[in-house]
Amino acid sequence: MIAETVCSAVAAAGLGIAAVTAFRKRFLTAARIAAYALVPLGLVMTGFVEWAADTAFSPVAWAGFGVLGGAWLLFAGTRAIERRRGRRKGATAAQPDVVAPQASAPSLGAAKRGTDRTRSKPSTGSRAGDSGDDFSDIEAILKKHGI
Repeated sequence: MIAETVCSAVAAAGLGIAAVTAFRKRFLTAARIAAYALVPLGLVMTGFVEWAADTAFSPVAWAGFGVLGGAWLLFAGTRAIERRRGRRKGATAAQPDVVAPQASAPSLGAAKRGTDRTRSKPSTGSRAGDSGDDFSDIEAILKKHGI
C-alpha cells in the first residue's frame, strides 16, 4: 500500500516537472520527463509493485531464489569438471583416434621420398635453403597438436 502511494507521488511530481519544462519551451525534454514519470504509475496499475513487494517480504520466494542459485552452481560446477576431464582424456586416450595412420607421413614430401629437400625447387615466397626446414617445423607443430 505504501509502495503504491510513493509511486503515485513520484509520477505526479514528475508530471509537474514536465509541465514546468514545457512552459519553458523545452518540449522534447518535457516529453522525456513525462515518459519517465509515467513508468512508476504504470507499474502500480499493472500490479507489478504489489507482486514485487509480496516477493521481497516472502520467505518462500527467497528460498526459491536460493534453490535457483544452487541449481546454477550445480550446472556451472559440473560443466567445469566436464571440461577438465575432457581436456585430460583428449590429450591421452583420444589422441591416437584423432590422427589417421596415413596422416602421420608428411603430405608434401610423400611423392619425393628419396630426394633431397634442399635441391627441390623453392616456392616463390620462400628461400631455397629454408623451405624444407619450414615445412618440418610446421609438421612438428601439427603432430604435437594431433592434427
